Amino acid sequence: MRLAIISDIHGNFPALQAVLADMERCGGIDLIWCLGDLAALGGQPHECVQALLALRERHGEDKCKIIGGNTDRYLVTGARIAFSPPTEAEDFPAYRDNILSMSAINAWNMEALSWDDFSLLREILGRELKLPVAGYGSVIGFHAIPGDDESTALMPESADEEAADALLDRGGRLALAGHTHLAMDRQVGGWRVINPGSVGLSFGNPGVAEWALLEWREGALHVDLRRLPYDVAGTLQEWGRLGHPEIDWIGSKLTG
Repeated sequence: MRLAIISDIHGNFPALQAVLADMERCGGIDLIWCLGDLAALGGQPHECVQALLALRERHGEDKCKIIGGNTDRYLVTGARIAFSPPTEAEDFPAYRDNILSMSAINAWNMEALSWDDFSLLREILGRELKLPVAGYGSVIGFHAIPGDDESTALMPESADEEAADALLDRGGRLALAGHTHLAMDRQVGGWRVINPGSVGLSFGNPGVAEWALLEWREGALHVDLRRLPYDVAGTLQEWGRLGHPEIDWIGSKLTG
């Protein structure tokens, strides 16, 4: 059985196209799981959501599962990530600029969404995934940690106790997570935890599209954390043409 895992697309359509093409080249994929953060921050949220809707239509909802992340929730509900307020006057200008920048990006992303886009984002909020694999055990999927789409408890450098606590109220053998934009494959107590990295906004490999292909052979799990180049300069040029309100900021994230 072969399971493709994608996460954290963040409106980066060229990166998503590269990943979908790589999936086709790999072939023989039985299931696709998308672990959230489809649209916000990048320059082509509508195109990304439409591509995922088409993917689900082509494979069927039983074989292509999509759940939401924190930035999908921001677009649907109008919420924003909580920043720690400054306590000193000299820190206020940077704090204010950060709030205004994030608000401008989210508003611009929202303008790009169609009703169908919005409906998908609304539909997928708060969901988790579960899969029994014969001869192996139970696999679960979520955005950040179970029950919390913003937690950073499952980082590569997280303390073992903190990471294990994040999975305490779930049962299984393999946990698949997104959110951190950092690819990971580590043991946490009785769990193996895999993060595929980010399709559209990798922190570990800026400017590279990431996804993971999992394959079970005779009960043994084989993991391929895949890395794909795409045209970052051309992507930023197109987003600038489209009017992205913080093109320098998003450019710094894509190029590192």
